[in-house]
Amino acid sequence: MPPYLPFHGELVFVSGIFELLGGIMVLMSRFRAIAGWGLILLLIAIFPANLHMAFHPELFSDISPIALYIRLPIQFILIVWAYWTTQNPE
Repeated sequence: MPPYLPFHGELVFVSGIFELLGGIMVLMSRFRAIAGWGLILLLIAIFPANLHMAFHPELFSDISPIALYIRLPIQFILIVWAYWTTQNPE
């Protein structure tokens, strides 16, 4: 979590709740499109935290620096995947 954001624990908890809600809503066709947009916004919102971790690997010695960098482009893939799987008509 970047140091410029307050309430680190609370923000992690809230983002986890939104992840769970998005995952549940994706399973319901009625809410799938809105869930997709919500998950895309969530992935965008947490990207600065992932950048912070990649730029400061010394603060996260329990995670491989390679993993910290690999997940940055994976996040863009997840955004495209969330869009593709939730916005295409059935």
